[in-house]
Amino acid sequence: MIRKAETNDAATVAELALLLWPEHSLEELTEEFEELISQDDAACFLAYAGDTAVGFAQCQLRHDYVEGTDSSPVGYLEGIFVRENHRHQGYAKKLLAACEAWAREQGCTEFASDCELTNTDSLKFHLGVGFEEANRIICFTKKL
Repeated sequence: MIRKAETNDAATVAELALLLWPEHSLEELTEEFEELISQDDAACFLAYAGDTAVGFAQCQLRHDYVEGTDSSPVGYLEGIFVRENHRHQGYAKKLLAACEAWAREQGCTEFASDCELTNTDSLKFHLGVGFEEANRIICFTKKL
């Protein structure tokens, strides 16, 4: 089952997100998702196997330029994760479909995402569900 997360689901989303983004703390992610879930231009969806949350997806509207797109706003998949023992069972595709439907409801005609250059699993997923590669970049910073 896939359902849209509500504010009281923030801790559940954060627990899953911590597995995807371990450089953050659970408290930090919980606060971030409490705020994000309450925003009109963002949505999170949870995937359940019975009563257990096994995955999540986070999507938002992006009004700035999104590589490879021609419209604005663009629906954007910010993150998607399914617990390892529940992968290859269709949960990620269903989570993505929920995000795409949400973006359509917001008036979007395009949907985009990104992944790290070294994340081959994410690249395979994106290509496998119909995304087309738009560009590859390396970002730089410099202290002033």
